[in-house]
Amino acid sequence: MFKFNILDMPAFLKAVNDCSGTVNIVQENGYKSNINKEWSIQSALKERFRENHNSLKITLSIPDYKDYLKVVHCLIS
Repeated sequence: MFKFNILDMPAFLKAVNDCSGTVNIVQENGYKSNINKEWSIQSALKERFRENHNSLKITLSIPDYKDYLKVVHCLIS
């Protein structure tokens, strides 16, 4: 698991949707939800992003190493 502050939501969601496996967002209670190609969850994330003035802090759990690298590369570039 790792925590990030999302500043570019379109690029982040593109990286997530390019992944072959699950990309889980971890909620405060420990519950995990796969956000890969889950349009309704992604829509809710976009709304929270806008409400937070184009910033969103999230915790992710990505089991596949290649998918992990894709998302991390997007977030640090």
